[in-house]
Amino acid sequence: MSERIKASHILVKTEEEALKIKESIEKGEIDFPHAAGQYSLCPSGGDGGDLGYFPKGVMVKAFEDAAFSAELNKVTDPVQTQFGWHLILVTDKD
Repeated sequence: MSERIKASHILVKTEEEALKIKESIEKGEIDFPHAAGQYSLCPSGGDGGDLGYFPKGVMVKAFEDAAFSAELNKVTDPVQTQFGWHLILVTDKD
């Protein structure tokens, strides 16, 4: 298991919205950074959703579990936390 990962995310209010955004990304209608800038409620949306590198123990458990088990360069299914619904894209593991 990786010690730390580099990930981006999109935070929205509903699972339905997250699923629609994921579908648009997978169809090639919009790329992840632009979707983050357009839809994410997190301030990181302005940076394409980039959270940079982070180790285990920094993010909330549901987010961390999904991020650390995610397939590299593949958008996760929506993940619910107390903040809302996240789509996560892991771009590096080290």
